[in-house]
Amino acid sequence: MLLATDITKRYGGVTALAGAGLRLAPGEVHALLGENGAGKSTLVKILTGVVAPEAGSLTVDGNEVRLTGPADARRHGIAVVFQELSLFGDLDVLANLFVTTEPTRAGLIDRAAMARRARPVLAELGLDDIPLGTRAADLDLGRRQLLEICRALLGNPQTVILDEPTSALPATAVARLHAVIRRIAARGVAVLYVSHFLEEVAAIADRVTILRDGRNVRSAVPAARLTVAEMVTAMLGDASPETPDRVPATARGTAAAQRRVELSNVTVTDRLHDVSLTARAGEVVGLAGLQGAGHATVLDILWGRAVPVGGRVRLPDGGGRPRNTAEAVRRRTAFVPGDRKGLGLMLDATVAENISSVAWLARRDGGTLLRRTEAAAMARRHIAGLRIKAGPDDLVGSLSGGNQQKVVFAKWLQADPELILLDDPTRGVDVGVKAEMHQIIRSLAAAGKIVLMCSTDPAELAAVCDRVLTFRRGRAAGELAGDGLSEHLLLNAVNAGAQRDARE
Repeated sequence: MLLATDITKRYGGVTALAGAGLRLAPGEVHALLGENGAGKSTLVKILTGVVAPEAGSLTVDGNEVRLTGPADARRHGIAVVFQELSLFGDLDVLANLFVTTEPTRAGLIDRAAMARRARPVLAELGLDDIPLGTRAADLDLGRRQLLEICRALLGNPQTVILDEPTSALPATAVARLHAVIRRIAARGVAVLYVSHFLEEVAAIADRVTILRDGRNVRSAVPAARLTVAEMVTAMLGDASPETPDRVPATARGTAAAQRRVELSNVTVTDRLHDVSLTARAGEVVGLAGLQGAGHATVLDILWGRAVPVGGRVRLPDGGGRPRNTAEAVRRRTAFVPGDRKGLGLMLDATVAENISSVAWLARRDGGTLLRRTEAAAMARRHIAGLRIKAGPDDLVGSLSGGNQQKVVFAKWLQADPELILLDDPTRGVDVGVKAEMHQIIRSLAAAGKIVLMCSTDPAELAAVCDRVLTFRRGRAAGELAGDGLSEHLLLNAVNAGAQRDARE
C-alpha cells in the first residue's frame, strides 16, 4: 500500500533521516518506534507531503509519487492524525470535522449532510454523546484527540497514520480506539501506529519498524517476535534508561511536616464534590481517574483556573487559593502541562526566551525584566543540566517533542517553585526522555518540593509517586501507597469504579 525507500532528509547541519525506509501492507497495523530525535516525525511528514525528502522514493499502491502537500497526500488516500492537535477551538464539532471539505446544497453548506456522515463515525469512537454544536475548545484533550481521528476516518483513506493517538486517552478510551483500529485494518486499510507506549504496540501491532539516529535498526519485524525490553534496546542502543528508585517521603527531612498543600471539603460545581487531601514537602502525590473524574480539577484550583464554591484551600505559604495563574506563579507554584504546544511554550520564541519567560514574574524583588545576556546564561545552565539538544537561540518550535518538554521543565525550575503541578508531563515523549523526566521529578521531591501529578499512564504513577489518590465522579475514592501501589492495582482501582458506574 505504501513503500518508502532510502529516505534522506537534512535540516541545516542535522541529518534527520539517513536512508530510512518503511513498508506498509493493506490490512496491517504497523508500529513505527524510536526515541525523540530518531526521525519518526520527519518520516511521517514526508509520508504525508508536509516536507519533501532530499533523496529516496515513495510508492503508493504500486505507483511512485512525489507528494506536493497534505492535500495531495489525501488525494492518494493517506490520512494523518498528528500528535499536536489542529482543531479550530472556536468552531463547533461538526465544522471541525469538515474543514475545507464541507458538502454544499444550492450553494450553501449542507450541515444536515455533514451530520449524517459524521454520526456513524462519531459513534464508532464513542463520541456520539457530544452535541454537534459544541465548541471544540470546550472539549477535554482526550476528546479533542478522538475528534481529530474521526476527521481522518471521514475521508475513507487507504492508509491512516496515527501519531501518538493515545497519549491523552484514559485506559477505557484506548481500548475503544484499538477496537476501531482493528476494524478499519480488517477492511484492508493500512494503519501506521506511532507510539511511545510499547505495551500498546505489543498489543495492537502486526509488524514493527524501529528507527535510531535516522536509520532503520529493525524493519517490518513481526511484533510477536519482539519483547518490550527488546524494543527499548533497539531504540536506545546502550543507553537503556533505568527507573529511579522511590525514596520514602519520611526519609527526606522533617521540613515536610511544615510546608504542605491542603484541600478541605472542597467543591467545584459539576466537577468536584467535598474533596479533602494533603500533600507535604518531599512528596510526589499522584491523582488518578478516568476523564472527568475530578482529579484534574485539583490542579486547576491550585493553578487559579477553577473557583471552589465550598471548602478551604491552603498553599505552602499558608495562604488560600490563588485568584489567577499570575498570582499562583508569584506564590511559587509551577504548572507543567501535557499540551506543551498549546499551554506550555511559545513556539516562535527561542529556548532562552521560553526558559526565562516566567522567571521575572516569580521574582520576589519586584519582577524586573531580564537582560538578554542574563536569559542566555540562564538557558545554558538548564540546557546542560537537562541535556536539552538545542542552543539558547534555537527556536523552540524546531525541537523534538522530548526536548520541547524539557524546556517546559527548565522554565519552571528557573522560577524555583515550592509547589509543582504536573498534568501528563511526559505525554508523547520516548522512553529515554521519560526516564530522565522521572528522575527530575524525584530530584525535585528530594529537594523538598511538593509535587502533585496527574497522568494517563498508570505505570508512570506507580513508578514515580509516593502515593496515588484515585477519583471517581468528582470525589476522592481511595488511596494507594507503599506495597499497595502498582500499575496493576491502580488500574483495578480506577476501572473498578468505572465498572460500578456502568452498572449504576
